[in-house]
Amino acid sequence: MVVGGHHHHGHAADADARRLRIALALILGFMAVEVVAGVVASSLALLSDAAHMLTDAGALALALLAARLARRPAGGGFTFGMRRAEILSAQLNGATLLALGAVIVLEGTRRLIDPPDVEGGLVIAVALAGIAVNLAATMVLSGANRRSLNVEGAFQHVLTDLFAFIATAVAGVVVVTTGFGRADGIAALIVAALMIRSGIALLRDSGRVLLEAAPRDLDPQEIGRALASAPHVVEVHDLHVWEVTSGFPALSAHVVVQAGCDTQTHRRKLALMLNERFGIEHTTLQVEARPGGPLAIEPLSRA
Repeated sequence: MVVGGHHHHGHAADADARRLRIALALILGFMAVEVVAGVVASSLALLSDAAHMLTDAGALALALLAARLARRPAGGGFTFGMRRAEILSAQLNGATLLALGAVIVLEGTRRLIDPPDVEGGLVIAVALAGIAVNLAATMVLSGANRRSLNVEGAFQHVLTDLFAFIATAVAGVVVVTTGFGRADGIAALIVAALMIRSGIALLRDSGRVLLEAAPRDLDPQEIGRALASAPHVVEVHDLHVWEVTSGFPALSAHVVVQAGCDTQTHRRKLALMLNERFGIEHTTLQVEARPGGPLAIEPLSRA
């Protein structure tokens, strides 16, 4: 069963990597077009979105690298392998999004004060093409394993860029129809807000993993009560629930059962309950039987 599960996981990982590569090719190809168009049209919205697409490409490339590292077998000092490479990737992506968002906020504010001439027609054409490209990339990534913070981070990057292109297209329409040049700066600020939002979410979620907090969908108190209420269990302590990487919860606990109980049988039953009820496959349970009989106190020996 273990070999079969690994084989299935390998196929799923290969499929996710293939989807990431397709999305990366789409993003890189269009990003080059958008940079040229942004310079020609003097559009900060397009250039800021190109910067966002660069972070998308970085997120996808890092996701591919992290996925490759995560598949390496455990060995040496890395007893869990390099599964947390994706968490470091998410941290870097989040920090980059925040930094770029801050820069775009400053430049967008400046353009609100002193708006430049913007070629709205070119902005609309590029933005519509961007919507198509990002919609295709979003559809490709939506079929991947979204439980992985790596894949989810890449998906959110592309999805955010899709919304940003919509804002850019609206800004181009406003410029063409009304001549309101500040619409480009407003669209850039919307893009920056989306980038900052995504960056904060990535830093928050990856930070929880690095700080070994319990997964958001698991309540340690509920798990402790479930263990304590199991038949013949007397006490549960030193309970720890954490996430090795996204989608890989782990648990360790010291469980005391009634005297005379078969500790190994109870350990297997508790591990099965944790797997079926909470989806925790990696458990380390120290099960001990409470000593029976009266407490014996030996007299002190005299010298």
